[in-house]
Parts: sequence; structure tokens; C-alpha cells
Amino acid sequence: MKLTKTLMTTTALTVAAGMAHAEMADSLTLVSWGGAYQASQTKAYADPYKEMHPEVEIVWDESSNEAVAKLRAMNEAGNITWDVVDVVASDAIRLCDEGLAMEIDPDEMLAEGDDGSSAEDDFGDLLVSDCFIPQIVYSTTFGYRTDMVPEGAGAPDDICDVFDTETYPGKRSLEKRPINNMEWALLCDGVAKDEVYDVLGTEEGQERALAKLDTIKDDVIWWSAGADTPQLLADGEVFMGSTYNGRLFSVIEEQKQPVAMMWDAQVFDLDGWIIPSGLPEDRLARALDFIMFATDTQRLADQAKYISYGPARHSSAPLVGKHADLGIEMGPHMPTDPANAKNTFLYNYEFWADYRDDIDAKFQAWLAK
Repeated sequence: MKLTKTLMTTTALTVAAGMAHAEMADSLTLVSWGGAYQASQTKAYADPYKEMHPEVEIVWDESSNEAVAKLRAMNEAGNITWDVVDVVASDAIRLCDEGLAMEIDPDEMLAEGDDGSSAEDDFGDLLVSDCFIPQIVYSTTFGYRTDMVPEGAGAPDDICDVFDTETYPGKRSLEKRPINNMEWALLCDGVAKDEVYDVLGTEEGQERALAKLDTIKDDVIWWSAGADTPQLLADGEVFMGSTYNGRLFSVIEEQKQPVAMMWDAQVFDLDGWIIPSGLPEDRLARALDFIMFATDTQRLADQAKYISYGPARHSSAPLVGKHADLGIEMGPHMPTDPANAKNTFLYNYEFWADYRDDIDAKFQAWLAK
């Protein structure tokens, strides 16, 4: 059971005070997603931290997609090998509720904003869990091959074009999990945007979503890693596919592939760090030191030089400028840009924290049919 806010704050303060005098480990295992996103973290966070602390060995593990299951197993075995783990917000909520992630007091464990604001005010509503340290706002959306748009058809610009295999034939790539797929399916089966989660919370609604996905199942290549869809698009193996907007930015702007974005019904989400519970003092001290550095105003703005995700701090937004290598302004490539955010879908973190395991089981059983 999650600690009460008062107890959490007391615990966090005690930890912070103790860590200020603790010896720090000389290694740090960071867990992320691989690909362009992890590369942006390496350039914005890990490399500068390493320059400041050359004695520290930084090891990356690309297992964030399995973070909940793996942390459960590590906890069961009494052997936590990870120090700082990048997770989506709903997974952070689950890990926090299960006691597998450490509670954080933002104003004690995170840097103040460069504008003088407290960390709690600077992150604001994005602090969706007592254990979650936000990094970026991103979206899951679709990319498509511009050279594979059928003659006489306009470019796909509606989420329901994904389900229109008559107008837009060809393979689609979808993530091998229910999140986002179930919501898009219900939207394209006529469910109003503000009723999607009410419907999805019922057995009938879940079956309705799967029935809609059944209509394109034979045309789907399922992906697990964020780099999969950009590669499938680059290779021309799919006409369209879902992935994170920053991965699509990379394949479009950096690789110059004939790919374009379809922003309609993009799903806003948050990504950030958690620190596993139960770390020894020296590793916890190092993890907290890294977190203090890697989530300050400048570091979060720096990440936006390499990938088109919006920084989670209010104070970072004015510092977002041009891509470090391409020299293009990054603002118009962010999911939050007004031109891209005309029809967004707001992801419900609490819903998926509550329903994820049950709907996952049903979705995987459907996949296996």
C-alpha cells in the first residue's frame, strides 16, 4: 500500500538528509528505451554527468518496456540491479502503489527551477505520482510513407484512416500492447472521446475494441521497441505505423526518409524516472545525485536539442531552441505545438494503472488467436 503523503514526505526528507553525507557508488545503471530517445538522454544527461564525475561507470539497460515485470522479479529475488529507471507515468503509478519505487520529495530531492520556482511548482501537474520524476511530454502517433499513398487518395490525416484498408492498403505497425490501440479502436467505432474510458472499463467495451482491431489484424506487424516502426517505415515494410513522435522526427528530419507525421488523435503521455526501492545507501546516493543533475532546468531543455519531446519543467520551455546538429527550430516539431495539437487524445494514467494487468491478459490472448 502506498504511504500517506505525510509519511512519504518525512521518509523522503530523512533519505535526502542521510544521502547528503553518504558515500556514492562508482557505478550507475540507467534503464531506458534504446534508440533515438536513449541517445538524447545520453547526450543531454549522461555524458555531461560523466564529464563531471569521470570516476563513475554508467551502464545502460534497454529494458524499460519490461520495467514493471522485471522490478517485481528483482524484488521477489531480493536483488535490485537497477539504479534509475525510465518509465511511462502509468507504470510509475503501478510501481509506486506496489512499493517497488521510492517516494520522492521534489523540493528536497530535485533542483529548483532556474526561474527561482520550487521543483514542485516547476513540474506542476506532471507530478502524477509520489514516486515519479517527469522528464518529457511526448505523444504516440502515426507516421506514413509519403511515396506509398495511393494515387488519387489524399494523405492520411484522420486516425480512422488506420482502419481504412480499402482506401489505404498495406501493412500497419501497432504496438504489441492494448494501450492506445484500444482507445483508437473505440474512437473509430463511434465512441465519443470523453466516453472512451467509461466504455473501455467494461467487458463489453473491451470486446468492442478488440472486434474493431480484428478488422485490420491480418494487416498488422506488431512492435515492442520504439525503434521498430521507424525501421519498418524506412524499409518500406509498412505503409503506416504508430510510435513515439520523437522517433518519427528522427526518421523524417535526421534520416530524410519519405515519411510524414499524422498527428490526428495523438496520445499525450509522460515519461520520467523512478528510483527502485531498497537500494543500498551508496547506490541510492549516486542515483539521487544523478537525478538532481539530470532533471534540472537546463538539462531538460538540452534534451530537446536532440529529440522532439517537450521538457516537463515550465522553466525549461523558454530555453528550447534549435536542434543541435540540424539547426532547425524544435518548437514546431513538438507534440504540444498548436498546429500539431488540433485533435489530441488525453491518456488516462489512473485507468491504465488500475486496468493494465487485466486488459493486458485479454489483449495477449486475443493476439494469440
